Amino acid sequence: MVDESLLEVAEGVAHEVSSIEGFVVMTDNDLDEVETDLEPTFSYEDILTEAEPEYDWPYIDETSAYSACYTTGTTGRPKGVYYSHRNIYLHTMQLANSVGISHEDSVAQITPMFHGQGWGLAYAATYAGAKLAFPGRYQAENPEPLVDLIRDEDATVTNGAPAIFMPMLDYIRDLDDIPNWNDLQMMSGATEPPLDMMQGYKELTGAEIVHAYGATETTPLVTMNFIKPSLEEDLSEEEKLDMRRKQGLTVPGIEMKIVDPTTGEELPHDGESAGEILIRGPWVTSSYYDDDRTEHSFTDDGFWESGDAGVIDKEGYLKITDRIKDVIKSGGEWISSVDMENLLIEHPNVRDACVVGLEHPEWEERPFALVEVEDDFNREELDEILSQRFADWQLPDEIEFTDEIPKTSVGKNNKKVIREEYEGRYLD
Repeated sequence: MVDESLLEVAEGVAHEVSSIEGFVVMTDNDLDEVETDLEPTFSYEDILTEAEPEYDWPYIDETSAYSACYTTGTTGRPKGVYYSHRNIYLHTMQLANSVGISHEDSVAQITPMFHGQGWGLAYAATYAGAKLAFPGRYQAENPEPLVDLIRDEDATVTNGAPAIFMPMLDYIRDLDDIPNWNDLQMMSGATEPPLDMMQGYKELTGAEIVHAYGATETTPLVTMNFIKPSLEEDLSEEEKLDMRRKQGLTVPGIEMKIVDPTTGEELPHDGESAGEILIRGPWVTSSYYDDDRTEHSFTDDGFWESGDAGVIDKEGYLKITDRIKDVIKSGGEWISSVDMENLLIEHPNVRDACVVGLEHPEWEERPFALVEVEDDFNREELDEILSQRFADWQLPDEIEFTDEIPKTSVGKNNKKVIREEYEGRYLD
């Protein structure tokens, strides 16, 4: 099945797949108006028109696969993750419960369905009987259709990455008629939501950014960040906003722990002891499809080794500090590239920032920052921001300004490419 707008892509790979018997083209045009070299082709709309109005659903084993997604593969070939019908059903119920979706909600599905099955939001909306609206194909460079969709459909729940939500916010700031989104929950994932973004949406539109965490291997829901009622009175508004940047609390059904990546010893929940995050649950995969990396990614008792480094505080809130492979090891100490990036983004002239560790002849690694800017300005302004949380010795040895930071296929900063491009910077 292929959308008419993607026919060229299908034509490029069709000759490599001998098992395909035909191509169902999804188009509003008549099939004879569609230009393609693919054959045989069928019209999706014609198939629907000719189909019987009722369908006798077969019984399906709950442990059989219902779909598959592949990891982005920034450090090797993508890994296949297969999901069972039981898996998605349990995940759907818990997501609807965690977000509080009901038949009275209107859900705008912004995260692409190919990205971790849209984070499961479309399934949860369908399960709860909520209204479900899709934007169609869009580009981050033109957020107008997304803003219009949320406004026109009176959306109360939506989802997306900061890479999408930030351009939307910039677009809204230039509008004469600012939308009223007091009833809107915006599920933010992929990377930590910047403080400026959360404040901007709240102050401009009334929308609430809800930080969530997960991965392709976890279907993806692992944690969601809501402020505990017991903490509401004790925290100032500024402290609450800062706490919402954390990845949050594990949802019911998920087990999570942090361990020393060298010894495997479980670490205390003190908000300071950083280690690798291990996750287990009924919608967490237990293997990769036909991949020998399975034996190195799961513990004997079924925990998935996420590769993320983080801490858990005494209240149970998870805070990602880095990817294990991205932690900057300088002079025997760890420096969090994630925290450094989020501070840099707080500068009004910074669109995005990426921090990596580059090999250093004396300190093993030293931080290097690539900063995407709107206007040129001096480095001292960035050092002043970073000094809020980092000691002088932790600051990047170099900060380079750029018009565009390399991205992966799902919009994350491509640290592998950046490390390769600048690998000898501190060795010269």
